[in-house]
Amino acid sequence: MTSTLVRRHRQDFPAPQERARDWAEIQERMLVPLYEAVYERLEVGSATRLLSLGCGSGLALLMAAARGATVSGVDPDDRRLELARRRLLPERTPADGTRLGHGGPGCVTDPSGAAFNVVTAFDPLYCAGGSARTMSTALAEAAACAERGSPVVLAGWGPQERCATSGALRVAARLADPMCAPARWRPSGRDDLENLARKAGLRPDGSGRVACPFGYADMDCAVRGLLSTGAFDAAARATDQAQVVKELTEALHPYLREDGTVWMPNVFRYLIALV
Repeated sequence: MTSTLVRRHRQDFPAPQERARDWAEIQERMLVPLYEAVYERLEVGSATRLLSLGCGSGLALLMAAARGATVSGVDPDDRRLELARRRLLPERTPADGTRLGHGGPGCVTDPSGAAFNVVTAFDPLYCAGGSARTMSTALAEAAACAERGSPVVLAGWGPQERCATSGALRVAARLADPMCAPARWRPSGRDDLENLARKAGLRPDGSGRVACPFGYADMDCAVRGLLSTGAFDAAARATDQAQVVKELTEALHPYLREDGTVWMPNVFRYLIALV
């Protein structure tokens, strides 16, 4: 499945509210092939009670709900969560079991209801401002809210040589203040997902790879989409924001096609671990 191209006409460092909107309108859909592959493999359907860590503006939850699943999600970004609420809770009433919250998994757990039986952490930059320890703690908390034997899905970047976007993300790492190391992007290691799962007390039980090309209608779209991930926040704090945009644009130039679109092939890896 190819990514949808979205046309925009601005190129500055977006304000937080704009960035959340850029995530929802431009960037979030780039991971749709990943969502689809995982849902198909786990046979997500009407019997699924899904918890999403880093649910963003709710697209993955919306896709699971369309399959009949009962969905809940948490995210550290209130602006993204507000967009998710507009998508999933238009009446602002969780009558169908949908719950969204800012905080740990406990804030969306129904003490009187059934436990979750699928947990996902799709966004490879989820908790980008934290650490592996922060993420493993969140996974352990989620596992405690799930049925024994339930699958927990972690996702991350594939090998650098198969991820064109890694060149742009290296700009973020280079410009960021070394003192902000936990908030900097770094390449994915071969066993990162397995190590993270084990730290959270989970048992790895399978994995897969999915092609997720990042396609943008123009260079402006590409810059704004990538800035919306949060991967460049530390670089923006450590240096001039205009410099971040300039160097990011230069890093994207090799992927600018004759028709003005930007196309970057990527491969994402996912791990299925059991509670």
